[in-house]
Amino acid sequence: MSLFNRLALSLALLVPLAACNFTPVYGPGGAGNVIRNQISVADPDTRLEFEVLSRLEDRIGFGATYDLDYVINTGQRDIAIDETNTIERTNVLGSLAYTVRLASTGQIVDQGEVSTFTAYATTASPVATAAARRDAENRLAVALADQLVTRLFAGAATWP
Repeated sequence: MSLFNRLALSLALLVPLAACNFTPVYGPGGAGNVIRNQISVADPDTRLEFEVLSRLEDRIGFGATYDLDYVINTGQRDIAIDETNTIERTNVLGSLAYTVRLASTGQIVDQGEVSTFTAYATTASPVATAAARRDAENRLAVALADQLVTRLFAGAATWP
């Protein structure tokens, strides 16, 4: 494919995006600029909350314009049980309900909930099973934080 054809194809693909008010997250006026280094996340009380906080600060930084409060709920569901009733695989379920407030007034600017799951395999070794469970919980925290960041980016353009 020639350079001219590639350029023409690229422009043709961008035209529909311009028509729907597409704005890059980190572009001028993008939602990334609204929340990057602008949100203070509530202090963690648990290891899972610490993992979420760590991921959030990696992704969106830390600031004082908005306050983010959240509640994490987790559970587990055994999904693979063999003929001797031994659990071989477990899902770790998680949800994160959040509220973003304007720090100066306490006005709610965004709220919602995200949820996902991860899984781990159990073994005959309790130590290996505990390590696998902890790894699944860490992956759950990262997934919840990433979903939250996506939601924040999606709604931040309307925040005061």
